[in-house]
Amino acid sequence: MAKKKSKKNYHILSQDILIHWYELMQMGRVLDDKAPNYLKQAIGWSYHAPSAGHDGIQLALGLSFRSGKDFLFPYYRDLTTCLAAGLTPEEIILNGISKASDPSSGGRHMSNHFAKPSIGIQNVSSLTGNHAQHATGLARAVKTYNSDAIVFCSQGESSLSEGYCYEAIIGADREQLPVIFVIQDNGYGISVPKKDQSANTDLADNFSGLNNLFIKKCDGIDPIDSKNAMDAAIEYVRTGQGPAMVYAHCVRIGAHSNSDRHELYRSPQELTEAKQSDPLPKFRQYCLDQGISESALLGIETTNLLKHNKAHDEAMKAPNPDPESIFQFVCPDGWTSFEYPSGEHTSTEAPISMIQALNQTLKEEFRDNPDTYIWGQDMANLDKGGIFNVSKGMQQEFGIKRVFNAPIAEDFIVGTANGFSRFDKKIRVVIEGAEFADYIWPGAEQIVEMSHEYWKTNGQFSPNVTIRLASGGYIGGGLYHSQNIEGWLTTLPGIRVVIPAFADDAAGLLRTAMKSEGPTLYLEPKFLYNSKLAYASVPDHFAVPFGKARIRKSGHDLTVLAYGTAVHFALEAAQILDAEGHSIEVIDLRSLSPLDEDAILQSIKKTHRVVIAHEDKVFGGFGGELSGLIASKAFVWLDAPIERVGSEFTPVGFNRILERAILPNTEKVLKTIRQTLAF
Repeated sequence: MAKKKSKKNYHILSQDILIHWYELMQMGRVLDDKAPNYLKQAIGWSYHAPSAGHDGIQLALGLSFRSGKDFLFPYYRDLTTCLAAGLTPEEIILNGISKASDPSSGGRHMSNHFAKPSIGIQNVSSLTGNHAQHATGLARAVKTYNSDAIVFCSQGESSLSEGYCYEAIIGADREQLPVIFVIQDNGYGISVPKKDQSANTDLADNFSGLNNLFIKKCDGIDPIDSKNAMDAAIEYVRTGQGPAMVYAHCVRIGAHSNSDRHELYRSPQELTEAKQSDPLPKFRQYCLDQGISESALLGIETTNLLKHNKAHDEAMKAPNPDPESIFQFVCPDGWTSFEYPSGEHTSTEAPISMIQALNQTLKEEFRDNPDTYIWGQDMANLDKGGIFNVSKGMQQEFGIKRVFNAPIAEDFIVGTANGFSRFDKKIRVVIEGAEFADYIWPGAEQIVEMSHEYWKTNGQFSPNVTIRLASGGYIGGGLYHSQNIEGWLTTLPGIRVVIPAFADDAAGLLRTAMKSEGPTLYLEPKFLYNSKLAYASVPDHFAVPFGKARIRKSGHDLTVLAYGTAVHFALEAAQILDAEGHSIEVIDLRSLSPLDEDAILQSIKKTHRVVIAHEDKVFGGFGGELSGLIASKAFVWLDAPIERVGSEFTPVGFNRILERAILPNTEKVLKTIRQTLAF
């Protein structure tokens, strides 16, 4: 384009460019206008958020994206964006009517969530604006690998009220990342007007104090003003100075979506003015003013309608998703190359602590795979290596690009890991999701998001991330330092949850998590970090398969199912009972999701009695799921009720007297085993 000479710069476009732009804008409108008809005919598109009124900025954004080179995170209103970025009309319709060949998700995700990961258009969540975290994380990877790609993140202005959007934008500013946040401001968050969102009329002004963020406002109705703004943002980002925000003023001509009645909160005058601001007829008139004939524009409109009808016919012939496919792509298979397929060994090496085993394994895997990274709070500052020193010495050996601190923002820590791992499948990310497991709740929505990714993208993407969390009590920590969260985590399909009780399993499970595709929640019982109870020999390259329990002590009178710290209570109780003539079998589950059902059922078939011991609360704890499994599949073998031992249904107190009263211990496990044996 030539140097601009006027405010709107209309005259700089050739007729060929104008025709191409009008083809895209008008086709976008055809698709947008036709979408509600599918719902009326019960064909699909049950969620449709119209793009009319956003046409200018969406065209500019889609044209700015380089297919197969850049990365684009659209939001649910970005129909014209995705059309201009490379999706075909048929692919748009396939998404709308949720067909198996929909390139976004194969019908697994909501309609109007357009994507095509194969060319860089990402499948994003329905959680408003949470993809800003992924965009920032991916931009971090782009910068780390010296790529010239740009990450585009599109969203509505109301999403800027979300805390995770602030974290993403502030983080991108601090790290000076190559990401452009495109904000499409239509004045409403469903029915909530902007004045209820922010004191600033333009929410972009909330970010005006950031040192490195370039903010460019534009008329989102006007495609040329929007394209000029996008070009300015791209030019700035390419300097390496930092991210950009293009803030586009749009108009919402229709309702928020097909389930919204905007006449309930918008006046007739406002609705009339919105229609009068329609970008399409304005741009059509401009094309006429620039010498493009009426017949040429009518020809485009006729051709687009024919293209739509053909795309519709093809999409209608496409297969529906197969109900038998629902269990595909829930979670990627774990690493399969095991020197220790049973997750057991006979090493006689000198025993080491769990802390040593974790630190040693992290370093070994970082040496083995140069595309491995770790970040979190207090991860690496001089000689500091995590608040428990698990990562001690790692930054000194592997450098600040691979081992670095994160802000005290759990959502940002987890969300950017999701995004970073998208750059290349060979990348592995390890994060300390929070300093203590109890602090992970601000990042919980990103954990949920990770659990969905593989399934909702129909197997096209899964975050290769290991989330380490120091879990549990017995340290006098009290609230936010002593709770257990595995009972919640195991309700999420799509993530693995593992908890070691010994140093060897700590090393073996961590190695498997870091070599595997997909997300793993790795809970480390902090009480066992330096406890002599957890010391064990750790052979070279030791790895423990997911879903493989370990019999820590064989027996025939009763089975104790345990994991983490409670394994040691069970072993101590079993030793006492051995002296009394009872033979107790102790199974260390190690992996809760996936779970080794076979080991559990085979043991109960042998012993006919079972006690479940874990540190978490009994009510709502993982033991309830184990009890349900046993009642369903092992009831005929039971000679006594299933019993559980765990924490009381209270928070964990700070005073050691309160902590001891609340948490389980060997005495409580022993008492429950005796009661079960006596039944």
